[in-house]
Amino acid sequence: MNKKIEELLNAQIVKESYSSNLYLAMASWTESEGYSGISQWLYAQAEEEHVHMLRLLHYINDRDGRAIIPELKQPPVSFESIQKVFEEVYAHEKSITASINKIVDLTFEEKDYSTNQWIQWYVNEQIEEEKTAREILDKLKLSGLANMYLFDKDIMSFRTKKVGA
Repeated sequence: MNKKIEELLNAQIVKESYSSNLYLAMASWTESEGYSGISQWLYAQAEEEHVHMLRLLHYINDRDGRAIIPELKQPPVSFESIQKVFEEVYAHEKSITASINKIVDLTFEEKDYSTNQWIQWYVNEQIEEEKTAREILDKLKLSGLANMYLFDKDIMSFRTKKVGA
C-alpha cells in the first residue's frame, strides 16, 4: 500500500472513531435529558461510525498496510440544546466529507485507482450523512420547541438503512 495513502487512511480511522464517540456522547446526553427517540437515532449513528472505522481498518490491512488503533480524545459530555446537537452533527459530517475528499485527491495524485474505487463508498455515504443532518435541522426549525415531543418520536424515520449495510 502507498505509504501516503496509508497515513491518510489511518488518520481517517481516528476521525471515524471520534465520530462514533461523539455520537455516543450525544446519545447519552439526549437520553439523560429524556429524548429517547433522539438518543436511539444517535446510538445507531455511533454504531454506524464504528462500522465505518472498521471498514477502513480492514482495507488498510487487506492491502498489506498497517492499520493503527487510535488514542481518542474525549468528546463533550453535555450540550446546550437539541438544536446545537444537530448543528454539531451537521458541521462534523461536513468535516468528515472534507477529509474523505482529501483521500480522493491523494488517490488521483498517487495513481492509486484501487483505493480511489474503494473510497467512493465513503463519498456516497457522506452525501447521505450531510443530507440527513440538513433534513433534521430543517425539521427542527419547522417544529420549534413546542413540538419537541413529536420530533423526538419522529426522528427514527430518518434511519433509512440498517447499520453495516
